[in-house]
Amino acid sequence: MTQHAPLIIDIEGTRLSKIDRQRLKHPLVGGLILFARNWQDRAQLSALCRSIKKLRADLLICVDHEGGRVQRFKTDGFTHLPPMRALGELWLQDGQGGEGSGAMRATNAATACGYVLGAELRACGVDLSFTPVLDLDFGASGVIGDRAFGRDPRVVSLLAKSLMHGLLQSGMANCGKHFPGHGFVRADSHTDLPVDRRSLKAILTEDAAPYGWLNTTLSAVMPAHVVYPKVDARPAGFSQRWLGDILRGQLGFGGAVFSDDLSMAGARLLDGETVSHAQAAVAALNAGCDLVLLCNQSQGGGEMLDALISGLTEAQLREQWQPWEGSEERRLALLPRGPALAWDDLMVQPDYMHALGLLP
Repeated sequence: MTQHAPLIIDIEGTRLSKIDRQRLKHPLVGGLILFARNWQDRAQLSALCRSIKKLRADLLICVDHEGGRVQRFKTDGFTHLPPMRALGELWLQDGQGGEGSGAMRATNAATACGYVLGAELRACGVDLSFTPVLDLDFGASGVIGDRAFGRDPRVVSLLAKSLMHGLLQSGMANCGKHFPGHGFVRADSHTDLPVDRRSLKAILTEDAAPYGWLNTTLSAVMPAHVVYPKVDARPAGFSQRWLGDILRGQLGFGGAVFSDDLSMAGARLLDGETVSHAQAAVAALNAGCDLVLLCNQSQGGGEMLDALISGLTEAQLREQWQPWEGSEERRLALLPRGPALAWDDLMVQPDYMHALGLLP
């Protein structure tokens, strides 16, 4: 069996330390996620990414870079991308300039957003952004809010597909989140364990619908740290029912599944008991995740990261966890295909310049 590297971890600063290098060389580590603290300017980011790839070319360099209030790199030339709600609002202007005009402008603008987002990140060496958000905006969730395209799952799906087309043009994969939907609950899974008491039928009809409609387009999916008790007592990211039976079985998704951050409150309580990061990782992997994230644990020594790595190693040796068939192939498929344009070349590239003019 090919060794699978399911762990996505973080690093403390703007360059790799000795301990960062040791952790990233571990065979269970498959990538890292960058944050604003890892950013100084484009030259530094590019140098950091080169050093990571020099260490291991297969490491997946990820970031949460959606636009709006979730955009890690905002200076030194990076375009300030709009929140996804701006694209939904452009869609709602349909008819003001003729039937279909707002909707078609919105899809075109979404493709432009995806292309600019992906091309700028790739020019600095970043492989994958965890985008698009497929949650529906029910007006209840502050943590989702304007990160969502809108309320209608059909509009969300078409705008997300257009954005993913732009990412594809830049050579970047995508990750739809947060399956089956985080937009209906008020609680923030970063600090609480949200509970959505709707029926499976209601969730599949609305929130989860985009995942079925986009099953040929999505490269990866990130489930929500939300409990849907009428379906399973466990949060979606730890549920074989949600990930195996529904996402892969009923909705036909075949790409990679990432856990959301295992340090979030919504990931630390399973079956009524508080669990360690390693226990949460094992539970997520056994439920159907291919990759698991542990974020913001490298600062102050990173003991939690080391405990996760050693705990997952021990769990594998004890056969408490084994990779799903195809997991490593799904991880590697998320790496960009083909070279990226250098930043200076990108700035004068006609498609990029055209895309900038289409942004809302």
